Order: sequence, then structure tokens, then C-alpha cells
Amino acid sequence: MTFKSNTGRKAVHAVLFVGIASAAALGTASADPLKTWRHGVIEPKSDAGFILMAAKGEFAEKQGLKIETVPLKSDALAIKALLAGELDSYEGGPGTAIAAASHGADVKVIGCAWPQPVHGIFVRSDIKDAKDLKGKRFAISAPGAFPDLLARATLEKGGVSPSDVQLANLGGDLDRYKALAAGVVDAAVVSTEYLPLADKNIKMLYTAREVMPDFIRTCTMTSGKVLSTKHDEAVHFIAAEISAMRYAVANKDKTVALTKEETQAKADDPRAAFLFDEVVKHGDLDPEMKIPTDKLDWLQNLMVKTGNLTKPADISKMVDQNVRTEAEKIVGGK
Repeated sequence: MTFKSNTGRKAVHAVLFVGIASAAALGTASADPLKTWRHGVIEPKSDAGFILMAAKGEFAEKQGLKIETVPLKSDALAIKALLAGELDSYEGGPGTAIAAASHGADVKVIGCAWPQPVHGIFVRSDIKDAKDLKGKRFAISAPGAFPDLLARATLEKGGVSPSDVQLANLGGDLDRYKALAAGVVDAAVVSTEYLPLADKNIKMLYTAREVMPDFIRTCTMTSGKVLSTKHDEAVHFIAAEISAMRYAVANKDKTVALTKEETQAKADDPRAAFLFDEVVKHGDLDPEMKIPTDKLDWLQNLMVKTGNLTKPADISKMVDQNVRTEAEKIVGGK
């Protein structure tokens, strides 16, 4: 399998002299043009090989689509772009979508590729357990986002009140890891891809799957409007995603190579290979994109508990199982 270059290739044009009568007799016809599907992704890192395989590995073309991936900084920006009609779908944390749907937003979950987070609680080496986080500086991201929820769940595990910790919004994984490495903070929520880079003064205290086993890392969201106007494209998009992720899981070298190409990582950077092994070993990725409604319910109840929602809503109204079911018929079930 070859991947499409970021810079693109020059098309090679050839002039074919075919008689009109002969063409008609042979029943020739021009190929149908690819339909564009605009898909938002939240800054792929060492998981880029999984996330971008459908678009870069030619799986979309086999489904009659051209996937335009749009990198975004946050779920909040992604859902705004979706509801504004600038995206056909996006992959991100379902919490933001649940919050939006609870206020009447036209958002639908059509698949969940990452049923488990690939993050952990990284700390300075002198911190032995969650109780030791009292009085410490803890790097998270925006209030209500996954790093914030994971940090609070970790504090609860140790019986530590959030008011006894200095929670600091320090941006993305790299920013949080750098703050921890520099001693600016004592703990941080960081992707496990940074574990092979950590020096002896940094360790992973807990994995996210240990602290929050029911937390869903990401799902794919679209809108009811898109499904009403581009239903077939949505089905073929999910079919492309399923085929691509099946391939990615079975082909480590290709997936790691695509990750390094997209992140411009150096040849000796260990993160892509390390994260691939972690993801496959722990089942963090579900290539079949099944929608775990029980986990969505759990997340919604957690958001009510943390004050991000005032009351739970009917999750079934924001879940569309039909798209994935139809896509599975195209690619075959497993």
C-alpha cells in the first residue's frame, strides 16, 4: 500500500483517440467523480496512522469518496464547525457532543473507534499514589474536557479534594508534558506515547483505563442535516474508516510509517511504534466502530455529577446505529 503525498502529485494526461461510434458500441463511460467528505480531526499525534489511514491509504477512493481532513484544536471548535455546515463529520470526545445535544443541537453519533483513552497520569518520581497529589500542581486542559475529568477522578481515587490541588489549563499533551519535565507542575494528564521519552524523574502513576475504565476517548459525530442530505456518503465514509482501521491494526509498519510522515517525526522517534503496541495490546481501538451506548450513558451521568450537565438526556436520540450497520454490510462483518 502506498500513501498519498501531502504535497500531491502532478497528474499525467494522455490523449486517447477513440471513435465516438466505437465508444458508444462498447458502452464506455467516464468514471464517476469522487464525492468530497470533510472530516475534522483533533490534532493527530502518534495515533495519526490509525486516524488518517482512510484518507491517506486510498480506502476512501474505493468507497467513491475523497476525504478532506481538517485538523482542529479542540472538540469545541469541531462541533461549531459541524453545526455551521463547514464539516460533514468530526472525530472527537463525545462529551462535547452530549452537552450540545442536551441543549437541542442537531448532533448524531455514528461510530466510536476509540472506546478507551490512551492517556495516563504522569507525575514526578517522588509521588507514590493519588494521596500524594494533595497540594501539588496538576496540568490539565479546559474545564470539563477529558484531562480535567481524568484529573478529578484521580484525585477522588486518592480522597483528595480538587480545592486542595492547583489545576492548571496548559493546553495539549506536548505542552503538559513539557511543563512536567521542566518542573512547572508535579503531575499531568499526558498521552502514553510520551512514556518512552520520560526521564528517570518522571513516571506514569496510573493509566486512564485504570482510573476511568468506562470513559470513551472518541466517537465520530455528524448532524441530522448531513444524514438527511448525504446519507449514502456517510455510510461509505464509515465503511472506509472501518476498512482502513482493520488494515492499520494488521499492518504495524505501514501504520507507523504513516504516523511519522504526518507528524514529521524523526526516524529514531520511538513514540509511534510504542503507541501502536499499546493500542493493539489493550484494545484501545475498535476497528468495527461499535457504539457503546452504556459508556455514553456513563459519561453523561459523570458530566451531571461534575456539573457539566444539569440533568441527563435520552442518549438514544443522539445515536444513529443505522449508518454503521449499513457500512458493515458493505465491508463485511467481523
